[in-house]
Parts: sequence; structure tokens; C-alpha cells
Amino acid sequence: MRLSLPYRRWLLCSLALLVPGLAYPAWRHFYPVMSAPDWQYRVVQTDIASVSALALDTQGRLYISQEFADGKGTILRQSSDGSLETVLRGLSKPDGLASYGEGVAVSQEAGRLPLLLLQGDKAESLFASDSVEGIASDGHYLYFIEDKPRGRLGRYNPSTAEVVTLREGLEEGEGVTVCADGRLFYTEKKKGWIKRWQASGEDALVQAGLNQPGFLLCTADGLWISEDSTHMARLLLLDPSGKLQVILQHLRSAQTLIAVAPGRYLLAEQGRQRILELKHRPHGI
Repeated sequence: MRLSLPYRRWLLCSLALLVPGLAYPAWRHFYPVMSAPDWQYRVVQTDIASVSALALDTQGRLYISQEFADGKGTILRQSSDGSLETVLRGLSKPDGLASYGEGVAVSQEAGRLPLLLLQGDKAESLFASDSVEGIASDGHYLYFIEDKPRGRLGRYNPSTAEVVTLREGLEEGEGVTVCADGRLFYTEKKKGWIKRWQASGEDALVQAGLNQPGFLLCTADGLWISEDSTHMARLLLLDPSGKLQVILQHLRSAQTLIAVAPGRYLLAEQGRQRILELKHRPHGI
């Protein structure tokens, strides 16, 4: 069948408009991660479906969560040869890990499920919780935040088993971190901001206008922020001077960042099912 000239012109124009529209999503999907000049990264683990939280225990072993729902979530532990073994099963969206006591604390985001303490291959319940995502410890207290409408920021005291609400009415709270000097920060993902908790008065707005801020980590380098966006996510660093730096960009669903040595970190990139190692590169190297 021979197409008429007007129809052929219409078809060519339509294709010309369609191809760029298809190319842009493909570009976002495949564009490689880019790092700031003073930082470099490499891939250290691949093919970890739904990789989410990371933590080191007191022996330096790496724990990794797989954020599956409906009792299909697992916790993996890395062996000295780099292989991974499953040490805990039957979880529902285990989205938070934190080194705690002699083990690793584990949160579950999918509803009213206990917050656990994993020691070796055994887990015990610490306290009843509801939709807890981010968790962090200062060495004694365990801080947590609930990822739900009207959620809480709270603190668990192991000496008394008491759970105290520090803030309530939060919208999709995700990340929480405590600094060495006691400052406590948290995120509200839906609102795109970071706040510093204050014992008296209104919490201080630290950073706004972020793209789904999910995880926080406070280190000597500053306050780290990962964006849990499917495309074009970033790893940000709010340095001690107050300057916000883009350390990694073009990430896909960045999750937990942990420090493994001064100037060296591990980052879970859920959208690409892998773990990245991030290292500071001094000037001139």
C-alpha cells in the first residue's frame, strides 16, 4: 500500500516528536553516576534485589537489608570472602539497620511490627513499633522515625525499656541521625526538608527543596543526605560551613550511607541493586 504524501509527512513529523520523548526517559535510566571532583566511587556489590539498609556490627561485619514486603524481607551478612549469607528472614520491609549494643537493630516499615535486635543469627524484640523506617544510635539510646502520616520521632532507652516520643505529627518521616555532639536531625520525605530537633521550641529547618530526602548520616565531614528518587537522585553533603555539596548525582533510589573508615563510605543504590564505595580524593590526586 502506497501512503499519500500528506500522510507520510504527518507520520515523519509524529516520529520526530516521539523519538526525543522516548530518549529522555532512557537517558535518565542509563546515565552513569557522576561524582564531585574531590570524591570517587566504585561498585563493590551487585545483584542485591531491593537493597536498602546497611550497618556494621562490633566485629566490622557488614549487614544488608532487602526491603521486600509481606514477610519476604531478609537481612544478609557479608563473609570475609565477600560472599553473602542470609541471617534473618520473614521480615516486612526491613528499611532500617543500626549498629546497636553487641548487635544490629532492625526496623520494619510495613505496619505494626516489632523493632528487633539481631545478635549473631538470633533476633529478639526490643519494643513494639509502627511503620518505623530510619533508626540511629548514639551508643546508648536508639532513635527511630515512623514513615506514615502523623508519624513520630522517638527514643528508646535500653536501661528502662522506655519509649519516649520526641516529636509527633510528622509526614512520611524517613531518616534520622544523631551527631557526636548530640544534635539530632530528621527528614520528612514528602515535604522535602531536613530539620534539627530541639528539646524546647520549634524544630529548626536545616535544608528545604530536596528531592525525596530519605537517609541521613552525621559524620566529621558534615551531614549526609541521600535522595530516594527513582531517577536523578543525589547524595548530598551539608558541610560544617553550611555549604550544600552534591557528592554523587544521577543515582537511582539512593538509600543508606555508612562510614567504614575516615573519608570512606558505603552507599546502597536500590534502583540499580548494588552497593557503591565512596572515597574522598585529596586535591591533586
